[in-house]
This record gives sequence, C-alpha cells and structure tokens, in this order.
Amino acid sequence: MHKIIISDTSCLIALSNINLLYILKNMYQEIIITKEVHEEFGKKLPNWIIVLEVKDKQKQFEIEKNLDKGEASSIALALEIKNSTLIIDEIKGRKIAKSFKIDIIGTIGVLLLANNKGLIKDVLGIILKLVNRGFRISDNLLDRLIDNYGKK
Repeated sequence: MHKIIISDTSCLIALSNINLLYILKNMYQEIIITKEVHEEFGKKLPNWIIVLEVKDKQKQFEIEKNLDKGEASSIALALEIKNSTLIIDEIKGRKIAKSFKIDIIGTIGVLLLANNKGLIKDVLGIILKLVNRGFRISDNLLDRLIDNYGKK
C-alpha cells in the first residue's frame, strides 16, 4: 500500500516558482491538499492534486492558534488520513506535526528522494535556484548539501 501524500503550501509554491511542480507527480502520482492550502497557493491546480476538506474543524482551529490556516489544515488532515506523509517546511509546523506523530518530509527531502530515484539531475542546482527565488533553508543545511552534492 502506497503512502498518501499531503502537502502544505510552501512546497507547491517553491516548486511552482521554478517550474518543477511536476516532480511531485513523478514522485507520488497524486497529492492531497486542503482548500486552505489551495487558497494560499492561489493558482489553478493540475488534476493530480486533490483538494479535500478537513472533517475535524475543531482540531484544525486548535492547531491554528499556533500556525497559519494552511499548515494547520494540512496537519489536521494528516491526522485524519492514516498512512499519510505530510510535506511541510516551516520549523514550527514540523515540530507540531512531529508532536502528533505525523510522518513528515520537506521540499528539500522530496528533491533529494527524486534525485536518488533518478527523476532529476543536478539536485544542488535546483536547490540553489529555490534559494535564489526566496526559499529559506539554514546555512548549515545548505553547507551540507554543497558538500554532498557539489561538483567534485
């Protein structure tokens, strides 16, 4: 049984900004998002991105006390859908998702997996392009990525 992949907004925006949103389809076939994430994304969605409504609105509102609507709704949906992985980048959101024992990955993790599967070339170049377009990662992580994926 394959994992169900739920995405927060940041991954969609980041990959869309560099015209690589299709990597998600190549990796997972289908992505689930909430209507709040769709609203934050603000663009027409490809047909392989499915929009679902969170059933437990109370849980969503509780999480919204600490996070924005997109992140909160994504975490609430991940709690409702068993065997799911949540793509989430923001540190505070990742900590809250982990506290609920939600399986998480970030945009960089998705790109590294795609690289390992041979779906993309020059993963470091793609990551640097993301950073150049405003995607934030720590200097420490960027240094490690350069050490591991830089041209030798």
